[in-house]
Amino acid sequence: MTEKTPRLRPALDGVPTYKPGKPAAADGPVAYKLSSNENPYPPLPGVLEKAVDAAGTINRYPDMTCTALMAELADRFSVPVSHLATGTGSVGVAQQLVQATSGPGDEVIYAWRSFEAYPIITQVSGATPVQVPLTDDEVHDLDAMLAAITERTRLIFVCNPNNPTGTVVRRAELESFLDRVPADVLVVLDEAYIEFVRDADVPDGLDLYRDRPNVCVLRTFSKAYGLAGLRVGFAVAHEPVAAALRKTAVPFGVSHIAQEAAIASLRSEDALQERVRALVEERARVVEALAGQGWTVPETQANFVWLRLGERAADFAAACEKAGVVVRPFPGEGIRATIGETAANDLFLEVAAAFRKEL
Repeated sequence: MTEKTPRLRPALDGVPTYKPGKPAAADGPVAYKLSSNENPYPPLPGVLEKAVDAAGTINRYPDMTCTALMAELADRFSVPVSHLATGTGSVGVAQQLVQATSGPGDEVIYAWRSFEAYPIITQVSGATPVQVPLTDDEVHDLDAMLAAITERTRLIFVCNPNNPTGTVVRRAELESFLDRVPADVLVVLDEAYIEFVRDADVPDGLDLYRDRPNVCVLRTFSKAYGLAGLRVGFAVAHEPVAAALRKTAVPFGVSHIAQEAAIASLRSEDALQERVRALVEERARVVEALAGQGWTVPETQANFVWLRLGERAADFAAACEKAGVVVRPFPGEGIRATIGETAANDLFLEVAAAFRKEL
């Protein structure tokens, strides 16, 4: 008798599994985690108190429309409420975008390497991923991305700053790119790390979306705001796109705790800027030290650094773990190290210095 199993979609066979940053081992020598681009600081002032208060109502469903948070976001970023949609982190909203635009026979374009969720959410929807290699400088090749557009293209992701390289696309080239993308193709500016940008030539995606109906901006509370564990992100897009995102959202996906914490975070702008400033200063110190050791480090505008190590990436990650710090390896390509506590960064730099001498 042949054993039968439930029929699953064949499209899932080739879908890669998302690999989260490896945690510090509870019973091992690893003391620091620099593998997930998390904020090393605790929640902003007043946020934990709001979250604890909100936890008292977890027997109730949250506000599915995130009414108070949407109003706060609309005021903070000067956009209509009807242009907003929320989700479980920016990756959750990204998945809603793919579901709203792309299915079997459609294509989604993105740079590679870029955010590793892009191929996963594309293939899960049944669409075809189109990966366009980064330039030799680890930057989006926008001309090549334009050349990759076909009549089947429905969505283009531009991760700015790019994860995991930290590199950016600047205003003039991005505006030129957007002007040449067909009006019926949605361009998603994934700005998960926008708060860490200090290059004045890097545009705020919200400035670009306002007069471009085919541009959508993704943001998250997971990085600069330090709410990675609560999973709340949002998109800003013109009404037809935003309405589609609300349709494809998981009902009650953003918890009441997350909504209250996000609102409190938005109201703690001064403390946010102080923490971001400290991380940017630490980023500059780490980059300078790596350059002094002889590493070629792409200019990063995010809260991490990228080292292209090729086949030595896994070896470097293993050396870091042995020394007590976890980084994120991309086998055969490189490693990404988050800017964390000063002590963690120092440990990472010690490993980098020793490893550099072996190359």
